[in-house]
Amino acid sequence: MTEAPPSTAAPSTLDRATTEPSAATARRRPLLNPRAIITAVVFLAIIGLAIWYLVRPEPLLVQGEAESTRIDIAARVSGRLAKITVARGQNVAAGATLLVIDNPELVAELGQAEAEKTVADAELQRIKVGTRPEIIAQRKAEIDRATADLTLAQQTYTRTKQLAADKFAPQSKLDQDTDALTLTQRRLDQAKLAYDEAVRGFTAEEHQIAEANVDKAAAKVDTIKALVDQLTITAPIASQVYQIPVEEGEVVTPGLPLLSLVDLSDTWLGFSLREDLIAGLKVGDRFTVNIPALGNREVTAEVRVIAAKGEYAGWRATRATGDFDLRTFAIRAYPVDKIDGLRPGMSVYTDWTKRPQ
Repeated sequence: MTEAPPSTAAPSTLDRATTEPSAATARRRPLLNPRAIITAVVFLAIIGLAIWYLVRPEPLLVQGEAESTRIDIAARVSGRLAKITVARGQNVAAGATLLVIDNPELVAELGQAEAEKTVADAELQRIKVGTRPEIIAQRKAEIDRATADLTLAQQTYTRTKQLAADKFAPQSKLDQDTDALTLTQRRLDQAKLAYDEAVRGFTAEEHQIAEANVDKAAAKVDTIKALVDQLTITAPIASQVYQIPVEEGEVVTPGLPLLSLVDLSDTWLGFSLREDLIAGLKVGDRFTVNIPALGNREVTAEVRVIAAKGEYAGWRATRATGDFDLRTFAIRAYPVDKIDGLRPGMSVYTDWTKRPQ
């Protein structure tokens, strides 16, 4: 039996209908893979972040420190430290007693100076009163005595002169009586001068000398009293005791530090900045700082002092080859509002790039 050859006739209508929907479905399939899209997005994001990280401005953190007015008190007199009446960290009022120094020799000098002042006052009073009546009477009696002596000397001289003329007395006797008469006359003149001096009283120059002695004695008393007052050391202002480097019983000398006080009411934030960082900065500018010790609290501070530091510190070459140098400036900024708990030594920092220009 012979097989029939395959048919080469055109496909039937049913076959064409079945093939056409398959081709349309193939044309509607997505051309991109979702995984490829996600991978491309992530890759572009990484590139974008890398570019942003490279071109973004770097933050410039500037660190400073809280500072307060510090008063170092030293001894002005020598002696032994008798008592310390305060403790470290204690708040003291202005005029409160801090330390007591014992120096009995200095106290004795004050008593001596006061006695000398009393003597000078009495001498001035004596000069102001003038010569006592008893002294004037004594001077008058001396005149009378000298007058009587002169009368006797004159009579003796007259008799001896007559006898010498009659050759009954030697010439030497006449010479002796002549000298006695002259000496008696001088004594009378001296007694009269003393009497006149007593009557007139003290001169203006003697009054001035007595007054000067009083002033000198008073100045000595004031000087020693001022040193004695320094034996009790008091607080100059209301403050807090910061350090006490001495102990009771120690011998102190002038200039030896005894204790330090801090005025917490005068607290500022100190920064040391290169001069290229303070461009445009002026007194009155405000910026924000953070205080780590207070929970990273943000505080607004106002610039009040911009001062160059000493030439011996804070210089830095701008290039390794040393083109020129930059000096360091001390910036003092005060908190605009009172900050409870802010103490000297606390660190503060700020992003200098975010400072208002």
